[in-house]
Amino acid sequence: MNIAFNQVAVIGAGAMGRGIAQIAAQAGSHVFLYDTQAEASLKAKDAVYQVWDTLVVKGRLDAATVANYKSKLNTANSLQQLKHSELIVEAIVERLDIKKSLFAELENLVSDTTVLVTNTSSLSVTAIAASLQRPAQFAGYHFFNPVPLMKVVEVIAGLKTHPAVCLQLTEFAKQMGHTAVQAHDTPGFIVNHAGRGYGTEALRIVSEGVADFATIDRILKDQVGFKLGPFELFDLTALDVSHPVMESIYNQYYQEPRYRPSVITAQRLAGGVVGKKVGEGFYTYVDGKAVVPPEPAVPEVKEFPPVWVSPRASRRMELLQLLKDLGATLETGASPSPSALTLVAPLGFDVTTVAVVERLDPARTIGIDMLFDDAATKRRVLATNPATRSDMRDAAHALFAKDGKAVSVVRDSGGFITQRVVANIVNIAADMCQQGVCSPQDLDVAVTLGLGYPLGPLALGDKLGPTNVLEVLFNLQTVYGDPRYRPSPWLRRRGAIGLSLLHTED
Repeated sequence: MNIAFNQVAVIGAGAMGRGIAQIAAQAGSHVFLYDTQAEASLKAKDAVYQVWDTLVVKGRLDAATVANYKSKLNTANSLQQLKHSELIVEAIVERLDIKKSLFAELENLVSDTTVLVTNTSSLSVTAIAASLQRPAQFAGYHFFNPVPLMKVVEVIAGLKTHPAVCLQLTEFAKQMGHTAVQAHDTPGFIVNHAGRGYGTEALRIVSEGVADFATIDRILKDQVGFKLGPFELFDLTALDVSHPVMESIYNQYYQEPRYRPSVITAQRLAGGVVGKKVGEGFYTYVDGKAVVPPEPAVPEVKEFPPVWVSPRASRRMELLQLLKDLGATLETGASPSPSALTLVAPLGFDVTTVAVVERLDPARTIGIDMLFDDAATKRRVLATNPATRSDMRDAAHALFAKDGKAVSVVRDSGGFITQRVVANIVNIAADMCQQGVCSPQDLDVAVTLGLGYPLGPLALGDKLGPTNVLEVLFNLQTVYGDPRYRPSPWLRRRGAIGLSLLHTED
């Protein structure tokens, strides 16, 4: 195999630089690892050696292969030693002035054909390259931590990057065992941009008192299939990393409402309550494990009221069948009897508004989230309104828990937790396609590999039905009057024909 870059240098011996050096050496490149602190380079090299030795012990690599890898990874004592590099990857501090200074120095050392790349996660590739003599040879090459395990890399073309450079970087990514996705130089690129819909909307929900951190995490994991809830994810990445990214993308997009940060994370960051690495974040950690508050017990209900389901309920036939399976006594009249538990299943609207519009007694009205097929979820979510009686709330909770499935009861808001978060994820992704940040295919690939979502945002929108997502967004706009729920034009156009299509947009 002809390696795309035979001589590679990595500047910055932190976790990212170390990981990039490891996979480049494994691909067959001769790699120099450089850091301004010589000890850091040596420690990083030894750490990579230890990773390889451990893989030999586990039987995943043989000794001869590891010996070959080790021969290809060395440290450099000065930038001068990197002058023969064909590719130089920068993985240093996220400061524009420092990066620009470094690349200006490198450009005077290396040949005209050397490719220079930055691993920046939030700075403009074009801005870094602005003062270079050869900006055509410069690009973004954004890996994710831990690099050997996160099998995606964003290849970002700056305003003057030559297309051949991106093709060469894409081929090298493949040789390193990674999937390359192509992104234009926009704030957050693909993954950090697409990820705005998850955590930021969850923060808005908790700020409204709809549910606590643990409940929101449980709902989004059990209803949608996310590996980590948003607050677990915040604790893992740490707020000293994630909050500045939120602020950066928000400000780079000139205060676009969809990306508005939260005072919750700003306050916690100021107080040093940043996450797992300090033992305290949205959860408290003991011996590295989160202390998660227990779920409320299922209420004991001796006698269940009859149940009446609104004719306007989403997935009404599925809901009626579910109630039959749970042994509920169903009412089929045009309106509920005075003793009936009244169920509504809105998309985007709050339970209170639905009760008023449909002229239902709010004291007996409970909402259930039916955005997803109940059979595909591990949890049911109910919502009370401010007037809901406690006996009706307990009856609904106990009824829907009869078959052993977990049930969460939350406070009323426009849209349920899952509806709000998922609709925002899909809408932001659609807006990225509208902007031409990347192709729909690369967007879904990048998000599934980079964020670990169960489906890419566009595939998720197709699964739920684009018209359902649009209905949630339109109704959220009505409830909140907030432009952050404004549907993307791309989503509106594609709503009737599918989002994750395999042909060229318009």
